[in-house]
Amino acid sequence: MVHTGYELLSEVNYFHSFSMEEDPLLMKEICDKYSMKVSSLSAHSPLMKPEAAVSRLTRATVLASFMGCDFLNTDEMIKPEWMDDELAFSTMKYTLTKMALIAARHQKYICIEPHGIYTKTADGLMKIVKLVDSPWIKVNWDTGNSYLAGLEDPYEGLEKVRDYVYHIHAKDISMKHSENERGKVTGTPVGCACGEGVVEWERVMKIMDPIDREIFLSVECGKIDEAERSLEFLKKTFAAQLIED
Repeated sequence: MVHTGYELLSEVNYFHSFSMEEDPLLMKEICDKYSMKVSSLSAHSPLMKPEAAVSRLTRATVLASFMGCDFLNTDEMIKPEWMDDELAFSTMKYTLTKMALIAARHQKYICIEPHGIYTKTADGLMKIVKLVDSPWIKVNWDTGNSYLAGLEDPYEGLEKVRDYVYHIHAKDISMKHSENERGKVTGTPVGCACGEGVVEWERVMKIMDPIDREIFLSVECGKIDEAERSLEFLKKTFAAQLIED
């Protein structure tokens, strides 16, 4: 995760977000120290608020260039009460038009994620992605958010957008989480360990298997031991499709 300004919890190492006020090579230095590679930056910015989103996503794009990662994930975030749908999409088109130029210059993909009022359905997600005719605007599919929204079958939704999916947030949802929040929210920060929730991972892979390009699965869970179990599960489940680095 990246943010602008200085944020208290991040400054004292309680929160997993990096300030873009820092030297961008500092993040690379930290990752190199632990032999880590970055697949994407969580650069979520309010597409309906260009005065914030354009600057934030521009800086994230520059940071991604220093890091050597190709994907930046974002979503529409919250629609202001005074903004109607027509103005919302017009504003998002302006934001994405500006960002498409910057993304092309740096050759980085801006991946829209299902996480908000419009992206909670595959059709709404694709409407945003297609606002600008650019090869640099794609989809980051979140398996947990698409399930929790509860407005459509998440696997049918994935089939609709799969040609545009360039990055995946591998997020599983526990049965209790599902019972408490499905249909009431459009997303959640983290889920449970992959393979221990309601997501049908074999169906996800079957849908994505025909796609002939490398796609990262970035696990989103809340605890280290859940991450370890997720890695073990995904390596076993997707063994035939994994690319050894």
